[in-house]
Amino acid sequence: MPQTLQYILIAVAAIIVLVIVLKLFKVGFKTILKIAINAAIGVGAIFLLNLIPNVAIPITWWTALVSGIFGVPGVIVLLILSFFI
Repeated sequence: MPQTLQYILIAVAAIIVLVIVLKLFKVGFKTILKIAINAAIGVGAIFLLNLIPNVAIPITWWTALVSGIFGVPGVIVLLILSFFI
């Protein structure tokens, strides 16, 4: 499976799990939509950052969750952490 497709599938799965968890806690649709959009933007930003040489942020459940909840600031924190780890 190509790595790009794998990244996309992980991001979609993370978004789906997040929506299910938020529905269990009776969170409104507007909040769920906002988090889903943040996750999509965040995962897209991580993907674009991975195109830069010497930057390697894996798209995992945790990175998708951080980018989904915190959006672009979360991606920036992940970028900074990737340089130290």
